[in-house]
Amino acid sequence: MSGSITPELLDVYATAYHADRANQVACDAVMTNGLNRSCLNHGARRRTIHTFSVNLKQGNITSQKASGRCWLFAAMNVMRARMIKKWNLKDFELSQNYMLFWDKLEKSNFFLENILDTLDEPTGSRLLDFLLHDPIGDGGQWDMMVNLVNKYGVVPKYAMPESAVSSATREMCRVMTELLRGDAAVLRSKAGQGTDRGALEAEKERMMGEIYRILVICLGEPPRTIDFEVRDKDDRFIRDLGLTPRDFFKKYVDMDLGEYISLINAPTADKPFYRRFTVKMLGNVREGDPVCYLNLPVDELKSAAIAQMRDGEPVWFGCDVGPYSERETGLLDLDNYDYESTLNIRLGMTKAERLDYGQSQMTHAMVFQGVNLDESGAPTRWRVENSWGDEPGMKGYYVMSDAWFNEYMYQVVVNRKYLTPEQLEALDTPVIELAPWDPMGSLA
Repeated sequence: MSGSITPELLDVYATAYHADRANQVACDAVMTNGLNRSCLNHGARRRTIHTFSVNLKQGNITSQKASGRCWLFAAMNVMRARMIKKWNLKDFELSQNYMLFWDKLEKSNFFLENILDTLDEPTGSRLLDFLLHDPIGDGGQWDMMVNLVNKYGVVPKYAMPESAVSSATREMCRVMTELLRGDAAVLRSKAGQGTDRGALEAEKERMMGEIYRILVICLGEPPRTIDFEVRDKDDRFIRDLGLTPRDFFKKYVDMDLGEYISLINAPTADKPFYRRFTVKMLGNVREGDPVCYLNLPVDELKSAAIAQMRDGEPVWFGCDVGPYSERETGLLDLDNYDYESTLNIRLGMTKAERLDYGQSQMTHAMVFQGVNLDESGAPTRWRVENSWGDEPGMKGYYVMSDAWFNEYMYQVVVNRKYLTPEQLEALDTPVIELAPWDPMGSLA
C-alpha cells in the first residue's frame, strides 16, 4: 500500500544510520545516560549567575510538594512579600491548604453547573468530553485566585496547615474525579427521564454536600475566624484576635486585587495584540469574574514586569516550565540542551506554531523577584522564585534567560498603573471569547 513502511525503506534508513559514526556515539551516550544528560550544554551552566541589578527580598522558599498548586503558591508568595515588607517581618507564609480547600469546592460546583448547562450535548461531543476530562485538577489562573480571595479571604499558614493530602493531592483528586463524573452521569440520566431543573439543582446540592465532606476529611475544616499573632524583626509583638479571613486579607495583606491585570503573549493569527480575551467555561467560582487577558507583544510584558519590580513589588507569571529547563542548577535557557547536534535534527517551530500545534502552553506559575538589566536598560536574565523547595537551583531560586522568556513566557500579572496609555485604552475593547480548549485556557 502506498505510504506504508516497507522492508526496502527500512534498509535505506538503517544504511543511512550506520553510514555516520556519530550516530553510534550518540546512541551509546543516550542509552547509558538518558537524552537530557547526554545533550547537556555545560557552557550554558557557566552563565547561571544569581546576581541581579534589580533584586527583591523575600522570606524562605516554599514547597508545593507533590501537588499542582503552583498558581496558588505563587499568588501567596506575592501577597506575603507585601506583608513581610509592610509589617517588618523576618518571614511569613499564608495557608495554601486553605486556598486549595475552597478551590476544590468551587471547582466541583462549577463543573456540575456546567453539566447542567450542557444537558443537550450528546455523549461523546467535544464539549462534553472537554468538561469531563479534568474536572477537579490542581491547576488554576490568577483571576481564579482573585475570585477565591474575594469570597473567602486568606489565613496564615498556622491557621490551616498542610495535610498529607494537600501535599500529595493525586489520590484525593482521583477519587473526587470519579465521584464527579458519576454525578454528571446521574444528572444527565435524570434529565433524560424528564426531571426538571429545580429537582436537578437539589440533587446537585446533595452531591456538593458529599464533596464538602471529602474535603474536610482530607484537608481539614477551614477556620471561620483567626487570631493573628506574630513578632516582627524588632521583636515587637503584634496581636489581632477574632479576624475573619476576609478582614485579615484586607487589613494585613492590603492588596487591591481589582487593580491587577493579566497580560499575555500569544502571537497567533487568531489573537490580535491590544485585544482582550476570555475562555469559555474556564473558572472556579460560579458567580466570580471571568478569566480575562490582554494580549501584548512580549517586550511589553517585560517592560511592565520590570516597572513593577523597580517599585519593589514581585510579579506573578505563567510559563511553560518544561522545555530547556535544568532543575539542578535552576536554569531556564534555550542553550541548556543541544538536541539538534546529538540527534542530528532541526527544531525550528516558532512560538505561534508551538501554540497552534499543541507543542506548548502555560504549565507552571512562579514569581519574578528580580531582573538583571544591561547598560542600556535591557533585560538579560530574570530572578525566579519557585515553589519546589530549596534544593533545586540556588536555594530554590531559578535563573531565566531573556531569550527563554521570549519563547516560553505566556503571562505576567501587574498593577494597571504600570500600563501605557495605549495598553489602558485596549482594556476598553470588547472581550473576545475563546473556545474552552484554546491553549490560553491552560491552567498553571
